[in-house]
Amino acid sequence: MENKQAPVITIDGPAGSGKGTIAALLAKQLGWFLLDSGAIYRVAAHAALEAKLDLEDETALVNLIQSLAMRFTDGKVWRNHQEVSLAIRTPVVADATSRISTLPAVRAALIDQQRAFRQAPGLVADGRDMGTVVFPDAKLKVFLTASPEIRAQRRLKQLSEQGIYANIAALIREIKERDERDSNRPIAPLRPADDALIIDSSQLSPEEVLSLILQSY
Repeated sequence: MENKQAPVITIDGPAGSGKGTIAALLAKQLGWFLLDSGAIYRVAAHAALEAKLDLEDETALVNLIQSLAMRFTDGKVWRNHQEVSLAIRTPVVADATSRISTLPAVRAALIDQQRAFRQAPGLVADGRDMGTVVFPDAKLKVFLTASPEIRAQRRLKQLSEQGIYANIAALIREIKERDERDSNRPIAPLRPADDALIIDSSQLSPEEVLSLILQSY
């Protein structure tokens, strides 16, 4: 159950901006809980693909989501007792995630699960609409960005480390297409909160980004 008294720091931004890395570092530094909201959407998308659902069928997707038990322990992601940490990180799942996340019923079905992560001593929430929709009362809201080329290079490195082949040109194209889709969706579009601290991480190390956030906290 959500503890509305527990402080929250939100870190939003597009894929490859470094928000996941920064959120994990910040949560460890503060000793707070961590919410990777993108992983929640990815788990749902992965389950939908496995079930061969129509990714535009909101009723079927919501019914599926309500049957899912998700948990995150020791850096691993579990769905109904199945570890899916690597399975949810493929480009196919990323594309499916972007598609289902535009559906209002899907977002509504997942929002309570995200808010349930809010508990003492505090929460660092990483996503795309954490500061604008899920935790609008957050103590500090951060919006990370970086150029599509830098983000594609980071994604290529991440996939390579997982043994997954990818083409840099295709990654840049996919990132731009996803940015366009996420920024223009009618429900919870990707954008900074009005009071967000905006940081371009293109030429910054994770430690430098973390320092900027801690200075603002």
